[in-house]
Amino acid sequence: MRIFPLITLLSLFITACTPEQKVPTDWQLTGFIKMDADNPVLTPDTTTLFVDPIKGDTVKWEGKDVFNPASVVRNDTLFLLYRAEDFVGRYNGTSRIGLAYSQDGIHFTRYPQPVFFPQEDKAKIYEWEGGAEDPRIVEDESGRYIMTYTGYDGDLARLLLATSTDLKQWTKYGSAFAEQEDINRWSKSGAIVSEMSDGRLIAKKINGKYWMYFGDTDLFLASSDDLIKWTPVKDAKGEWIKVLSPREGKFDSDLVEPGPPAMLTKNGILLIYNSRNALDDRYDAALAHGTYSAGQVLFDPAHPERIIARSEDYFFTPDKDYEITGQVNNVCFLEGLSFYKGQWFVYYGTADSKIAVAVAPENSTLFR
Repeated sequence: MRIFPLITLLSLFITACTPEQKVPTDWQLTGFIKMDADNPVLTPDTTTLFVDPIKGDTVKWEGKDVFNPASVVRNDTLFLLYRAEDFVGRYNGTSRIGLAYSQDGIHFTRYPQPVFFPQEDKAKIYEWEGGAEDPRIVEDESGRYIMTYTGYDGDLARLLLATSTDLKQWTKYGSAFAEQEDINRWSKSGAIVSEMSDGRLIAKKINGKYWMYFGDTDLFLASSDDLIKWTPVKDAKGEWIKVLSPREGKFDSDLVEPGPPAMLTKNGILLIYNSRNALDDRYDAALAHGTYSAGQVLFDPAHPERIIARSEDYFFTPDKDYEITGQVNNVCFLEGLSFYKGQWFVYYGTADSKIAVAVAPENSTLFR
């Protein structure tokens, strides 16, 4: 267990509450334009069938909703791994992960079967029958893909991890956490700190460790030696240290949750995060209660728990029909980010029902 001394905790508290603007005003990755003519780029499909290996029944595995995709560039092709729900799971449909590919980042061809799903394996106790949800992907230096995802057993969401060399065949490792005391706590949404190289997010060690931001109320921080087993950063009482929290009266007044994997830029560690507007009087009155928008935060590479800067307002919010109405109304949930063919592509779930894309020009000033 990693313990921080009191002076460090005090510094963390002050920094997190009142970020110091020590970086250029253009530290954020912005300029995204939603591709209205083509959005949504993936929608539910009731024609693709899958024989569930646990129940033995044939299900319309992506028939109800598709959303919350990860993106990765492989051999000049852009791939999406996306969450898909059927109609029959007890918890609003069982979730599985599908795979689609594109040569332009806009038009996708889907594989007819999910590439990742609950089955009779060691991870079943975490995944059944809510499913496998919300993937995020980085590569290591050897080209192996590291996927963090959420397993939901109907009672507890847990941050889980798997690896692959081809995006199709996966090795499951169960919980992302090394210690039992962390495994059985509610946890989601692991965004591993990486460097961007030709559209490829390559996991990057800082201070001799890999780092990951995670959580879906507050954000927490964990470290790893091998990208497989992670140890949350804790205080003297053994509690996970909060590194980012909601702000009353703002777009992120109710919860914060990592978006795509964090990226090392010349200014610091840049994390795009999702957030929800509060359901009570703590909310931002300019947005509907419960609206999911996205902001950005910059952490100090020398001290990944410290905030350097944080956006005062969202840069991405629901304003299209397909983002406003769906399984959950008023949702833009960003999870996939790739630099592909000279542009930034961000992929996101819309109203927990469909998948859309927005594109921004290259911003080379952000990177070394």
